[in-house]
Order: sequence, then structure tokens, then C-alpha cells
Amino acid sequence: MGVAMKIMVGFDGTDIARGVLKLAEDHAKAFNAQIFVVTAVTQSHDVKLDDMDRMEESDRQLNEIKNHFEKADIPCEVRVLVNDLQPGESLVQFANENAIDEIVIGVKKRSKVGKLLFGSTAQYVILEAKCPVVAAK
Repeated sequence: MGVAMKIMVGFDGTDIARGVLKLAEDHAKAFNAQIFVVTAVTQSHDVKLDDMDRMEESDRQLNEIKNHFEKADIPCEVRVLVNDLQPGESLVQFANENAIDEIVIGVKKRSKVGKLLFGSTAQYVILEAKCPVVAAK
């Protein structure tokens, strides 16, 4: 039986993002889905040494995640998107271009004022994505 569904996880390396990987894994098993773990980075014209270190760390984390999913017999692709777009815009664009069926993304707990001013990557994805978005804390 082929892959019936594509699930994208927006991953930024935080503990919240690591938590949503389990949720994505559960959905992938339930729906016989392929997982795309995607990190979005806004391109900077003046690349600094710590930026290179962060990119290497992201690559290492993404490869560990890919190995975990493959050991669980879940097809997985990992991507680092580097462009001039904000991370939310990159994630939505990737989802549209790759016919993603569901997006799983983490959200930070915020105060009532923080919720009004949200302005986050998760909010952009929730409002702009064409497919269902599962947001988890």
C-alpha cells in the first residue's frame, strides 16, 4: 500500500518542536503518511560564523529525526529552506508546492496580550495554509 498522505512538521529545534514530532509520528502511523520535517531560515546577506554553526546543528538534528522515523518505518524527508521569506511564508509555500495534506506545528504559551499580538510563524501558518494545521504546545 502506497503513501496516502503527506504530513509536514515545522521544526525549529525547540523543545516544543521536538514534542510535536511525536504527534506527527502518531498521525503518520494512523494515516500511512510520509513526513516532511522542514526548517525555515531567513537568508542573511552577511553570514556569520555562529550562523554556520547553527546550520550544522540543524542538519545534525534533522538527520537524527530522519533516522528515527525511518527506524519506525515511516518515510521521511528533511529540508532546510533558506530564502528571503519569513519562516511562516517559507513553510506555507513549501506545503503548497509539495501538496502537503496536514501541517503539524508547535506554538508557545503566551499571555493574553501575547495572543493578541501573536505575530508568530505558527500564526502565519495557521491563517495562510491551504491544508489543515494541527497546532500543539
